[in-house]
Amino acid sequence: MVRARRIRGLIGLAVSALCAGLLSAPPPAAADGGGERLTDLVNPFIGTRNEGNTFPGAAVPFGMVQLSPDTGHTTGYDWEHKSIRGFSSVHLSGVGCGLGGDLPVMPTTGDITSTDNEKYAASFSHDKESASPGAYDVTFDDYGGTRAELTAGKRTGHQRYTFPATGKANVLLNTGQALHKVTKSTVRVLDDRTVQTSITGRGFCQDTREYTVHTLTRFDRPFDESGTWSGEEVTEGSRASEGGGKRGAYVRFDTRGGDRDVEATTSLSYVDAKGAARNLASESGRSFDATREAARAAWEKRLGQVRAEGGSEERRRVFYSSLYRALLHPNIGEDVDGRYTGWDNKVHRSKGFTYYQNWSLWDTYRTQAQLLALLAPQESRDMALSLLKVDQQGGWLPKWGYGTVETNIMTGDPVTPFLTNAYRQGLLKGHEEETYRALKKNADGVPPADSPYVGRMGNKQYLKDGFVPFLPDGEREKPGDSDFEHGASATLEYALSDAALAEMAHGLGHRKDAARYAKRAQHYRDVYDKSTGFFRARDGEGKFTGPADPAKSKGFHEGTSWQYMWLVPQDLPGMMSLIGGREATGKRLDSFFAYEELLKDPEKTAREVWVNGPYDYYNADKYNPQNEPDLIAPYTYLSTGQPWKTTDVTHAALTLFTDGPDGVTGNDDLGTMSSWMVLTSLGVFPAFPGTDTWGLSTPVFDKVTLSLDRRWYPRGHFTVEAEGTDRENRYVQSVRLGDEDLSRTWITTDDLRRGDLSFETGPKPSDWGTGEGAAPPSTPSRVG
Repeated sequence: MVRARRIRGLIGLAVSALCAGLLSAPPPAAADGGGERLTDLVNPFIGTRNEGNTFPGAAVPFGMVQLSPDTGHTTGYDWEHKSIRGFSSVHLSGVGCGLGGDLPVMPTTGDITSTDNEKYAASFSHDKESASPGAYDVTFDDYGGTRAELTAGKRTGHQRYTFPATGKANVLLNTGQALHKVTKSTVRVLDDRTVQTSITGRGFCQDTREYTVHTLTRFDRPFDESGTWSGEEVTEGSRASEGGGKRGAYVRFDTRGGDRDVEATTSLSYVDAKGAARNLASESGRSFDATREAARAAWEKRLGQVRAEGGSEERRRVFYSSLYRALLHPNIGEDVDGRYTGWDNKVHRSKGFTYYQNWSLWDTYRTQAQLLALLAPQESRDMALSLLKVDQQGGWLPKWGYGTVETNIMTGDPVTPFLTNAYRQGLLKGHEEETYRALKKNADGVPPADSPYVGRMGNKQYLKDGFVPFLPDGEREKPGDSDFEHGASATLEYALSDAALAEMAHGLGHRKDAARYAKRAQHYRDVYDKSTGFFRARDGEGKFTGPADPAKSKGFHEGTSWQYMWLVPQDLPGMMSLIGGREATGKRLDSFFAYEELLKDPEKTAREVWVNGPYDYYNADKYNPQNEPDLIAPYTYLSTGQPWKTTDVTHAALTLFTDGPDGVTGNDDLGTMSSWMVLTSLGVFPAFPGTDTWGLSTPVFDKVTLSLDRRWYPRGHFTVEAEGTDRENRYVQSVRLGDEDLSRTWITTDDLRRGDLSFETGPKPSDWGTGEGAAPPSTPSRVG
């Protein structure tokens, strides 16, 4: 009771002060100074069908809270579902397994007849539902047509419920159910306006360590009645419920007097109840409408960093919707006072940076990391520093981190190219050696048995034999994925990471290390089978294993040997020499992309010939635009002297992004696929993740201007022009970088800082980018 009184006092004082001092946010200005608002072009429902796994609810850029409806899908919302179970505070856009969904809150009317959110769910239809950046609105078919409106701040979710006239207008706060497994929860009714919870859970594809999130919900007026539940037993007047299983609280209002609106603000903290109280106090001074306008203004500012001119209305909607999704994650992990829970389960306070969390690194190191380095360099810097704190406090760098825990999902060594990218983009000034030490430890070792991390779990064998053996039964001693179950692709991922680290070591003057890592980057050769002409898994004795048919290969994570053939950006000349040189590589790429069919009908080929299913990973010899291993594959044509084919393939793939609920290719994976769409539309793409190499292809807009942070990009902007570009005039004839004619098919970040790009396009391929030295450089050529 003493703890509850202290929390109530803190809330009351802070909220009173904020109510006296905070003003409503001004309406956002139009992005072009006129009538158009870029937020009006965004459709948050894109990706909510066919396992895109996006969420349509309310969030601000990189915010801690994502307040969104849950319909019964494992990751939250599915367009095909017809009922809503609640509006929960934590969602990750595009994840492949259930995660988050903490504290589903649900407005109902009448008696409470069940505590199971599947049973008290309300039916709805899409014609009574809308969403825009920072806002969501739905009117139920049930509960007398109760309406729910959502918006969000950085650390709070704001709800407004409009009930029918009834003496039993309820708000249910469910602590025992989420998208993951809830192991225990606590709910306390602190006073007649405030409910406090803590929720501990685990999950995400496999059982992982537990994490805890604390919440505080404050209503805008006193409730008339409240209670809690344990299991199916609802107890009126009860002020607390704690333990496993179904838990929660309800509050009840009488809306028969004319005031039918009930507003509530929920804050989160991954630290403690005090943190949730401070976060609530910092953002609860605005009205619901003012909060919604502030969220929209935040999005307008972010989206306004990218001004696209030309193109169809649909293309612009798809583009800005993709940009919106790319800016949702990672997320603020610290409280308003800078405190956060580290991966040692201790409380720390950030100094000189903002602490972020939620790391889908296997996905995001290929596209989103580079896009954020351009558009959000300060946040990208802080994200990189946050990963260094994970290493310092938890002992090792992560693979796939959620909240305060490592899930060990996916394979390889994705954190290395993620961090070397930050270094190469100039985001780690003053922290270069600190970063290098963490990466070197990660690259040369294996976390001990008592560590929850798996790291490069196949490193002992990789360093000894040059490959990670394929052991289909795995050597899984910890929750998560096993590199041994995907030995062939793990070897390729390790080698790519070694190359990125070699280039970082070279840049920092660690020449011996650079040579050592560059040599290790050649280990892709150790899984090349001359008899098949493809990469192939090797068993513990070093023998090639699994089907010889590369379309049916084993040991590749979410792909086949055909698809992983192109994951050697560090040494494409060497890889091409293995399979017969430029011409042979070009023919194999043509087969992979079904190039002749693509020229006749790009969209049909993309949808019917290429792999077309979010989880259709295996038994295929064609391009899979639905998943990460293939994202850089189209840019291999830059090394065969056929850059126009990169444009043909990428423009065909862009047709898969549409303005409908199924308009994302595969799981969006925290903005990965959306970032691919944005960068490919710009014609500037990270062809070698982990470095500062940007491959070029034809943009799809006449002009795109990026407004950039002058601390990292002194000119303050970067413009890509391709006047007249369209489907018929899609082939590059020439390129200029500033005042310089550019014959090569790539630029560096320094190039980007010193000049704009201008493309001249035409109806037929030209000889641009076909000359000697036009292809992106390899690690051997840069490190020696």
